[in-house]
Formats: sequence, structure tokens, C-alpha cells
Amino acid sequence: MLDAPRTIRRIEDRWRDAVEPALTDYIRIPALSPAFDPDWEANGHLARVVEDAAAWARGRAVAGLAVEVVALPGRSPVLLVEVPPFAPASAAGTTDGGAGTGNPPAGRAEDEAGEPAGREDDGDAVLLYGHLDKQPPMTGWREGLGPWEPVVEDGRLYGRGGADDGYALYASITAIEAVQAEGGRHARLVCLIETGEESGSPDLPAYVEHLADRIGTPSLVVCLDSFCGDYDRLWTTTSLRGLLDVDLTVTVLREGVHSGSASGVVPDSFRIARLLLDRIEDPATGRLLVPELHATVPPGRRAEIEAVAADLGDALTAGFPYVDGAGPAVPATEPTAQLTAKTWAPTLTVIGADGLPSVRDAGNVLRPTTTLSLSFRLPPTVDAAAAGRAVAAVLEADPPYGARVKAAVPSAESGWDAPPTAGWLRAAADEASVAGWGQPARSLGEGGSIPFMGMLGERFPEAQFLLTGVLGPGSNAHGPNEFLDLRTGRLVTAAVALVLDRHAARA
Repeated sequence: MLDAPRTIRRIEDRWRDAVEPALTDYIRIPALSPAFDPDWEANGHLARVVEDAAAWARGRAVAGLAVEVVALPGRSPVLLVEVPPFAPASAAGTTDGGAGTGNPPAGRAEDEAGEPAGREDDGDAVLLYGHLDKQPPMTGWREGLGPWEPVVEDGRLYGRGGADDGYALYASITAIEAVQAEGGRHARLVCLIETGEESGSPDLPAYVEHLADRIGTPSLVVCLDSFCGDYDRLWTTTSLRGLLDVDLTVTVLREGVHSGSASGVVPDSFRIARLLLDRIEDPATGRLLVPELHATVPPGRRAEIEAVAADLGDALTAGFPYVDGAGPAVPATEPTAQLTAKTWAPTLTVIGADGLPSVRDAGNVLRPTTTLSLSFRLPPTVDAAAAGRAVAAVLEADPPYGARVKAAVPSAESGWDAPPTAGWLRAAADEASVAGWGQPARSLGEGGSIPFMGMLGERFPEAQFLLTGVLGPGSNAHGPNEFLDLRTGRLVTAAVALVLDRHAARA
């Protein structure tokens, strides 16, 4: 078994010497996800971050490391890293683990004595996942900060994508390197790093199928794209909400007309859209009214929520940047209800609109059409496709004033509810958390979505999942002033190393 304090110290050194400089360079590249950059292929930013990550990985002292950039025609590229099974020469281990001087040939891991460290036909495997694509820059960055300008301040690395989730590849390889160097062991490892997660991972199923023989059937999946409730312990995510996108378009006129001549006779397309929204959402409470959007919270997940609420109160929901006088929809005195609302309740957010000119450009015109982009978060066990059909049927039925109403569903991604956590993994997470932070790990669902997890859950139903991350209070992924807490990044990396070693020894 790894010596935890020594492993943590090694990883802290590697982060300062190698990971932080690489992440600083990564933040400078505007590698927008394909949904936000239609010319991504010509612009070359995604290809650059993948090639940079590949070059960095090839330079690490990992025995048997094989690195390949895979690019299917018309799809954003992925980075595939493969490492064969590794074990030290003796039970006592060595300080170098045979990986301290360079990379032996791919497909063969050797220890100091030159003996094979693992069997090539060993079917057990661990899949480690992350992504390198980014959200758009967003406005509102405070003075001195910006999306493409890395800044370290008070132990935080500011800039777009560092925490969500560009660090994942660098952390994964650093963890593997530490396991080998500190005399630990690991199963066959496969790192799959994509460049379309922020677009809903549309290309990932094709890559998983294309690389199926090389991925194999992992018994453990490690994903570093999730949240941490605070910076005081390791957090593991046990469920993710689904994501449903609906574009609601209301058309009344063939062209805009003077509001002074027509208002009072011609109904406003925005008002009709507002009426339609009231069919699916209670405007006073925000509760969604379509039954297909709801699910019962399983007893185990409710117990997790209640345990976190009892321990931390409203600490996980109190840090949002309200303006003076504004506050939460669920009172802070009800932390269990707040956590339930953000992890297992369906919600609706209007995230965009077409047909509405800016205030500066608005004229006195009854506009012919209004389109609203509706984003639904769905409970982890809700069928997103069925929910989309139900919402579209409610919105399109019996249109007011005979208006033309269309509810298109461009994306419907179901959520994910983890299988029961194995005893060895629960113990490993607690041990890693105590070693790094001084207290056991906590588990909780997350309100966001990672489409890859649902797909993997279906494809590998027997696998265990370690879903964790660095997105803690104030880190503000997708928004302005996004940051990566560097201490948390280092300790999460160490936790991965300790879990990989424990996984290999679990039998």
C-alpha cells in the first residue's frame, strides 16, 4: 500500500513543478466547445489543447505509457492514454517503482529489476475521464482577471477551464506517476479525454464504440469533472441531474407591425409564450407541473442529503452572489429542502431568446415571433427523451389565439444515479480524505449534468464510480472569475493515486 503522506508530498511537488505551468498555458487558449465555436476545426484551438496535453503526458515518467490523439472525421478529437498494469518488484516496494528515468516501451511496464510489472492479459481496468473544451468567456470578470489570462491569487488559479475540467488529464497522469514512483500498484489504466463535454458530448458515444476493444470493461471509472461541497474534505458525487433543452417558438404575424396601430387587436407573441410557460411551471413557486419531469428520491440519496445538511447546514447553498435584498427560493433554514431542490428536483431556466432586439434597438413594433430557449434540469432517474415529448405536447396543445407554436427538443440527456458504493471504495475515499484533509469523505448528488456518466452507467453496469472534482464554493464554472483552488487540485490528485493503489489491492 502507498505511504499516504509521502505520496501527497510527491504530488504537491509535481503540481508546482509541472502541472501548474501546464494549466497556465492551457488557460490562455480559447478552446471553446464546438457548440460555441462552429469553426472549431479551422480555428484549431481544440486540436492545440489536445496536442499540448499529449506532449506533456509523453514527458512524464510513467512505465509503459502510450499516448494517442484520436480524431474521427468531422468529430472533435479525443486523447487516449493507456498504461499497462503495474506492481513493484517486492512487497516492500521501491522509491522509484521503475518509472523514475523515462518511459519504457508502450505496452510493457517494468520495475527496477526489469521484471514485468503486470500481465498483459489482465482484464481488469480503470477508466479515467476528463475534458479539455471550454465554455464561452462570459462577461463580468473583475478587474485584473479574464477568461484567457491565467492569474494566481490567494492559492487560486483564475481563468476559463482550469477547474472545469482542464486539470483532469494532468491530475490523472500525475496520480499514476506517483503510484509507480512510490512503490504502489495499479490495474490497466485508460484515460479518455474528450473535447465536446460542454456541448453535451455528442461525439463521445462514437469514440467509445470506436475504442471499445482498447477501453475494455473497467471495474472502476474515475471522473474529475464534478463538484466539492467545500475545500475541507474529499467529496464524491453519487448522482447527476439530466438536462433537457427545448426551443419554444411562438409566431403570430408574417412581419412586424406598428404597435400603435395593432396592439389591442394583435396578441403579443411574448405574452403567448408567457402563457405557455405557465402550463409547465407554477410562476409563483417555480414548481414544474408536468408529471413526467418528477421522480422519487431514493432512500439512500435522501440519507446522504440529510447527513450533509445536519453536518454543514446551508453552507453548500449560501455562497451565491445575490444582489442586496434577494435570496433563495427555499429558505436557508431548510437546508435539507435546499439540497434536495438542487439535486433531485426538476427546474426550468429561460437561458436565451431570439426575436427580441436589444433595449437600445427596440422600436414600437409588435414583433412577429418570439423564441425562448428553455433549459430543464431533470432528476437523475427521469427519462429525458420521455420528458421532452411530454413538455412539447403540453406547450403545443391548443395554441392561444391560434398562434403557430413549435416546441423543438434539440437535446435530451438523462441523468445518472450511481450504483451502491462498494465497501473497498468507500473505505479508500475516506482514507484518502483523512490523509489529505484530516476528515472523512462526504457523498452527495450534484445538480449539474455529465452526459458521459449516464452513458457509462448503461454500458458498464457492474463498474464502481469515483466521481469527484474541484468545483467548490465560489469557483464559478461557466461564469466569470472561474478559479481552481490549487490545494484542492493537489489533494484530489493524491486521492486518485491512493484509490488506484487500493483498487489494485482490493482482492
